[in-house]
Amino acid sequence: MLGEDSTTARRLRLLQAEFTQHERRGPGDGRTATRTTSPAPLNLNVLDRIQAAVAEVVEHTRAADWSTPAGPAPTDASRVYDWARQHTAHLDEGHQQARETLIYRQGLEHAIELGDTSVVNKHPCPACGCWGLLWRPAVQRAACINRYCVDNDGLSHNWPLKTLAHHHIARQFTTKSSAT
Repeated sequence: MLGEDSTTARRLRLLQAEFTQHERRGPGDGRTATRTTSPAPLNLNVLDRIQAAVAEVVEHTRAADWSTPAGPAPTDASRVYDWARQHTAHLDEGHQQARETLIYRQGLEHAIELGDTSVVNKHPCPACGCWGLLWRPAVQRAACINRYCVDNDGLSHNWPLKTLAHHHIARQFTTKSSAT
C-alpha cells in the first residue's frame, strides 16, 4: 500500500533463501570436540525469527477482524504481508495504520538481521527531529547522537524499532490523508 510491502517481503525472502543455510566452518576455527551428531542443516535462529514474524502477522490479522474468518495463512512466508492486507483492507484507517506499522517494523527487523543497520539512519529522532540515529546492537535500539537530546537521567534517547515504525507510518498516513 505504502510502497514498503515489496521491501519487507523481499527482506523476508532473502532471510529465507540466504540466512537459513547451514553455517560452514572450515579449518582454523579453533579446536572442537569430536561430534557425535551432525549439526542442523540450517540456521535455526533465523528460521525461528521468520516463523515468529509470520505468526505475529497472522495473529494480528485475525485479531483485527474477528467477525469474518481470514482463512488459512499462505504457506510461503513472504506472502503473509499481502495476505494480511487483503483480509484487513475493509477495516478503518486506524486498523490499517496498525497493520502497516507492524509490517514496517518487521521490515526494519529483517534488515537488521541481514546486517543492514543503516535502515535506522533514515528516520528522524522522535524526540528532537534530527537525522542522527544509530543502531545500538547491545540494547537492540536506535540511539540519537545529538548530544542535547537526552532523557531525564542525562542519557541519549533510545528508541525501539516499533516507535520508529509508528512515527514513520503515521507520517505517511498523515501525508496521504492531507493529499486527498
